Amino acid sequence: MHKLLQFAWLNLWRNRRRSLVTMAAMTLALLVMILYTSLVEGFLRDLERDVVEVEVGDLQIHGQGYLEAPSLYTTVDDSERLTERLEESGYRVAPRRLAGGLAASGEASAGAMLIGIDLERDRTASRISDSVAEGAWLSVDDPYGVVIGNRLARALDVGVGDELIVLGQAADGSTANELYQVRGVLAIVSEATDRAGIFLSRDAFEELFVHRGDAHRLIVRRPEDLPLETARLEVGRIAAEVAPEAEVVSWRELLPTMATMVDSTRSMILVVFVIVYLAIAILILNAMLMAVFERLKELGVLKAIGMQPRTVFGLLVSEAALVTALAVAIAVALSVPGLFWLTRNGIDVGAIGGASVAGITMQTVWYSAVTPMTFAGPIGVLLLLVLLAVLYPAFKAARIGPLEAMRHQ
Repeated sequence: MHKLLQFAWLNLWRNRRRSLVTMAAMTLALLVMILYTSLVEGFLRDLERDVVEVEVGDLQIHGQGYLEAPSLYTTVDDSERLTERLEESGYRVAPRRLAGGLAASGEASAGAMLIGIDLERDRTASRISDSVAEGAWLSVDDPYGVVIGNRLARALDVGVGDELIVLGQAADGSTANELYQVRGVLAIVSEATDRAGIFLSRDAFEELFVHRGDAHRLIVRRPEDLPLETARLEVGRIAAEVAPEAEVVSWRELLPTMATMVDSTRSMILVVFVIVYLAIAILILNAMLMAVFERLKELGVLKAIGMQPRTVFGLLVSEAALVTALAVAIAVALSVPGLFWLTRNGIDVGAIGGASVAGITMQTVWYSAVTPMTFAGPIGVLLLLVLLAVLYPAFKAARIGPLEAMRHQ
């Protein structure tokens, strides 16, 4: 085997220009695919993270029928005990109390979604508090402070420190109304929150809507190493014990368009690999065929003195393997600084800043993510296509007879 590789190495440089062109094309294609894969993985990672960490969570629990017909009276039975049970099992939970209403300031008014949160628990399960663009997040000692969505702030022409009147219908049928002060304005989060979201403390919500019952929604974050579907089944089992009528759904069920996009984008990576590498495979096929035809007489002599067909086949495969190995080594070495820069600095895509997918706003900086797929995917597909490209020339060389090869002009 060692001698075969030595022989293949020497043959590789008999036509230095062809070998270098083939190697350069493979290196460039592999480098581009590594960087492309890391950027796509980074985009999907950040997209999923924004979905899960900011608002939606890995899982949500609602009262029966709430998703189809939201109501102030449709809550999760015994939500406090269910929250404690989930926390004991290693989950992070953010109870949310929800109600529609009307927000007004001066002569301007707009529909609003009032979201009452448990300030301590919410920080463990959601990053919404990190999304404040102006002012500050809610505090325990400020019962009349609210944080609102940026589009709602513009529609009402209010900013930090301004007063906001909130109207609605309380749980007892009376009119809910209160005067609040805007403590913060959120950055771009999601279409719904930007347009209508008003966050206030749980105590303020319960006082406003005379609603001291259970939560309408539990946002659940799973342990990092627990698969989503496994977490869904376990949370469903716990919920069935505490609140049998509660409905447990994952973020993929809540945002099917987003889930489909994530899955299809990952599938598209393979399609792009094949398209780009097909050109490389054709180049390799051409180079190997040229190498075979140029050396037919030589191969005939080698066969005449006893070289077996399988050795000839192995020789040509070894040549392709050496070129590929060199290309892989160079591409990986060149990709490291690129990946380092993209991971730290990313690519500014501010031109599409504020664009949303399934109601979730995309970030304006596109970072890469280095995962096993970053290298394994591009290298694996390249090796497969190189193997397929070299099979025909290698079989042709292995099957040709000594006399036929030596008569070749």
